[in-house]
Amino acid sequence: MRGYILSLLAATSVSRAATLPAHDSKSEKRTVSDWATAYTKANTALGKLSIGDKVGIVSGTGWQAGNCVGNTKAVGSIGYPSLCLQDGPLGVRYVNGVTAFPAGVQAASTWDIDLIRERGNFLGAEAKQLGIHVQLGPVAGPLGKIPTGGRNWEGFSPDPYLTGIAMAETIEGMQEAGVQACAKHYIMNEQERGRDTMSSSVPDRVLHELYLWPFADAVKANVASVMCSYNKINGTYACENNGIMNKLLKDELGFQGYVMSDWNAQHTTAGSANAGLDMTMPGSDFNKKNVLWGSALQSAVQGGQVAQSRLDDMVKRILAAWYLVGQDKGYPTATFNSWKIGTQNVQGNHKTNARAIARDGIVLLKNTGNALPLRKPKSIAVIGSDAVVAPKGMNACADRGCNDGTLAMGWGSGTAEFPYLIAPLDAIKSQAQKDGTTVTTSTNDNAQQGASAAQSADYALVFINADSGEGYITVEKNAGDRVDLNPWHNGNDLVKAVAAVNKKTIVVIHSVGPLILEPYIDNDNVVAVVWAGLPGQESGNGLADILYGSTSPNGKLPYTIAKQASDYGTSVAGGDDNTWDLFVDYRRFDQQKITPRFEFGFGLSYTNFTYSDLSITGTPSSGPASSTKAPGGAADLFDTVATVTAKITNSGSVAGAEVPQLYIGLPSSAPQAPPKQLRGFDKLKLEAGASGTATFKLRRRDLSYWDAGRQQWVVPSGDFAISVGASSRDIRLTGKVTA
Repeated sequence: MRGYILSLLAATSVSRAATLPAHDSKSEKRTVSDWATAYTKANTALGKLSIGDKVGIVSGTGWQAGNCVGNTKAVGSIGYPSLCLQDGPLGVRYVNGVTAFPAGVQAASTWDIDLIRERGNFLGAEAKQLGIHVQLGPVAGPLGKIPTGGRNWEGFSPDPYLTGIAMAETIEGMQEAGVQACAKHYIMNEQERGRDTMSSSVPDRVLHELYLWPFADAVKANVASVMCSYNKINGTYACENNGIMNKLLKDELGFQGYVMSDWNAQHTTAGSANAGLDMTMPGSDFNKKNVLWGSALQSAVQGGQVAQSRLDDMVKRILAAWYLVGQDKGYPTATFNSWKIGTQNVQGNHKTNARAIARDGIVLLKNTGNALPLRKPKSIAVIGSDAVVAPKGMNACADRGCNDGTLAMGWGSGTAEFPYLIAPLDAIKSQAQKDGTTVTTSTNDNAQQGASAAQSADYALVFINADSGEGYITVEKNAGDRVDLNPWHNGNDLVKAVAAVNKKTIVVIHSVGPLILEPYIDNDNVVAVVWAGLPGQESGNGLADILYGSTSPNGKLPYTIAKQASDYGTSVAGGDDNTWDLFVDYRRFDQQKITPRFEFGFGLSYTNFTYSDLSITGTPSSGPASSTKAPGGAADLFDTVATVTAKITNSGSVAGAEVPQLYIGLPSSAPQAPPKQLRGFDKLKLEAGASGTATFKLRRRDLSYWDAGRQQWVVPSGDFAISVGASSRDIRLTGKVTA
């Protein structure tokens, strides 16, 4: 968004299914009762409003015309405040004293719905304390079609199922804390280059099965608001697009909240209103001119270009969302100022979640000869600028628009100010002091100096990274999107130089997304590769937990790491993008029979897990979904139609956690589809020798494809292949479900 805004794991044998949003029955109850109650209040309030009041509720007050990045007018007659809208998806932007949580992609790498939900709840709690009504997140667009896409890290995964679960958990966590969530950026905004002019021309089935899927989860979770994106879809701007806003979101998905524009993504007065836009942000362009709503909207209503009923519908949607999360009773007032960053400490104990996600989102990619965990080595060398906090300071660059020092979040409007940043070297030194380990450092990226530091150490830890962000900032020639899939600052050369002189080289990678690891991954002297992601403020502490073995690594990749960039089959488009199909990330690798370097869902541990006792119950009925509509789509789409269980045993010698994953393959009667698609996962925390049951609840939706001709979700007849395993390629158990 914002073109110019500028621990051993607790042992348990009890599993928690991650195929349905937690507290789903509660979610159902809120859908039918709380929205209805909220609309009753909104209808009553509507009768007390003048047309000027109504226009003030739906129109932003203008760029930098209030404390928050987005503001609306207050209406005293109904006790309605100036609504405060504020970024962002990993922490409140433009305030010192908030938690800088790990990025969305790091949360997804944990595959832990409890941690993801808690993160959302803590995000919401901090926003509420600051008087923010609408926190602009979470992110399901971009989904991650393009591995170099600048903002992929703000979201969760290129897999729509994993992203959908993470969206639902985050939204419910946020809104239970009392803040309105905003699902963004809707939709098909998969790159930064040309994002405000390009058109994404996407087939209907592809749109439904991939890109719309997680937004349906958001609606099912009662998200208060949705933000339409900058780009065009099939030739029409998202925020002017009747098909996207009215037909898909409000009609097909039954969305009861409101649609706001991305900042300056509105292009007309009447056109956007009639197409389904409910709120314009920030109310002007970034030069504080070009006001398309406000008095212009009032004139359009009075002149008949926009129906009075359409304006009333906008207002009711916005008021209902406000009532839904209880903001009409004793809600704080925003006192911070986005344009003069001040300090308000609202962190509470939230660093516990930040550290847990930093830790449990780490994916161990390679560990030759059990090089890790470290066991009180006599000496280690720590090499690379990514091991330390930037010399100029952790918040020296506005919106994190540089890549100096250790990387813990990308750049752009989806950032927050670090209250502190625990660098890897700091945490390593702390442990080394306890262990009596000598630490040698070379905290720049000079290969020769790095090799010199590493030469006589028992272990050499090399830190490299790759950054990306929003396109209004260019960092080291990367205009939002990454220019390639190589590490920055000649990281490959740094690793190779160190590995040439040290036979126990450990590579630690902080990255916004996949990198090509081929230059060194098979080097015998590179004994371990630790994928540390985008870990937020507790970066070093989370990493030390894994490096020194207080926790066994338990993260899994939320995307595929390829052997070469062309294997992904997607890249940033120079103009309009017409290259859309169902085969994104692992779906393409499976379909094309491409061997990845590390597949989707992959992650090593310090222990071992065995799978057994697959059980499948339920006989789904084939045919189309119900014609009755409900939040998220057809009324029966979220019904459980089959249940799969498997026994998971920790057969190793230390406590650990495993993420068994369930994939389905559609019957031969279905149209062409990916060979397998994620449709369930669970996370089991097990002591050595203990067993637990992984439970996967398959919903009707999970067994359906979108029939564009019939405009319905359809369960095909025949046998569905069921695969349960430790990754998308490490399948341990197979079976079938017949419809």
